[in-house]
Amino acid sequence: MSSQIRRAEQCCEIAHTEAVEDYLRTIFKLAGRSLPVTTSALAEQLGVAPPTVSAMLKRLEAGALVDRSAAHEIRLTAHGERHAEGVTRRHRLVETFLVQVLGLTWDEVHAEADALEHAISERLEDRIDSVLGYPTHDPHGDPIPPRTGRHVESWAAPLGSAAEGSRFRVQRVADDDSDALRYLAERGIRPGAVVEVVSREPFGGPMWVKVGRQRHALGPVLADVVHGEIA
Repeated sequence: MSSQIRRAEQCCEIAHTEAVEDYLRTIFKLAGRSLPVTTSALAEQLGVAPPTVSAMLKRLEAGALVDRSAAHEIRLTAHGERHAEGVTRRHRLVETFLVQVLGLTWDEVHAEADALEHAISERLEDRIDSVLGYPTHDPHGDPIPPRTGRHVESWAAPLGSAAEGSRFRVQRVADDDSDALRYLAERGIRPGAVVEVVSREPFGGPMWVKVGRQRHALGPVLADVVHGEIA
């Protein structure tokens, strides 16, 4: 058996573990947000110690799923990106199914999808897609990668960058913090909503926004999880 064949088999074996799928999807998510993909960033996102991340990255590099840039940032290889897109697709389809079919709220589904994304077969994935009517975005506004074809993950500007007096159409909201999602939903701030930026407090204070007739204060951190474009 050639070394290339052995290497390919190793890739396939690695890619079928839940831990590896979690790492690949997290790398894909951070890179899509144009955030640095480093050992410390992965440790924070995954809730594990940096030495644990370093050990896993060695496995992923050995399996040709990731490599490192000259600046030591972690990048998905073409092979790793295909696997990451597949996991991301399952995750976002499951989130959409849980909201549209089972009636869960958008702040409840991220953790559930984290577990279920590893368990569904390709056949079930396609059936969920069909039942949902082939959605293009999940409840948080994240695009669902297609089964085939290239998927480009990109984020629009954050609400925090919008000028006073502007009208901002929400396209997607980061799903990392369930409390933040619940807070935003209670104020009508979700994909499709139009938010008017009323004013900003100085020295890093909150921005005041208007949704419909209601005014709300959003701190800098919360404003930066809401992404979209000027309406």
